[in-house]
Amino acid sequence: MEDLSLHILDIVENSIRASAKRIEIRIEENIEKDYLTLEIEDNGQGMDEETIKRALDPFFTTKTARRVGLGLPLLYQAARESAGKLEITSEVGKKTIIRAIFQYSHPDRKPLGNIRETLLTLAVSYPEVHFVYEHKKEDTTYRWDTKEIKDKKNDRFNN
Repeated sequence: MEDLSLHILDIVENSIRASAKRIEIRIEENIEKDYLTLEIEDNGQGMDEETIKRALDPFFTTKTARRVGLGLPLLYQAARESAGKLEITSEVGKKTIIRAIFQYSHPDRKPLGNIRETLLTLAVSYPEVHFVYEHKKEDTTYRWDTKEIKDKKNDRFNN
């Protein structure tokens, strides 16, 4: 994958297949401490310990249509290639958190890509899912919440 926005799209689609109805995407760029963190948290089915252990294996998948699952292994590879790491925490029936950490200044760190287009694609494709996006860079935080957008739209049409 060319950029992190495509990784986000892939991981979020996994969350949706796991019946997630709320997905939070968080990015933190800390130039001073030289790291970029990408975190995706969902309230889907979660994974048991065995699935977590196997999730980074490209030849393991829970999908029946394919014999490989490349989303998490490719994100893991991207993190490792930029002196980073990938962490998975999950509770069966509750949630999963995927956290990728990259060295910000590393020459092999993938660019963020078109986050706006990725978010709009997700919101339009999955209107039943509540998406929250938060992006922190230095002293600035940007937040985008589909529930707030829908509530404002409904208020405007109901008045």
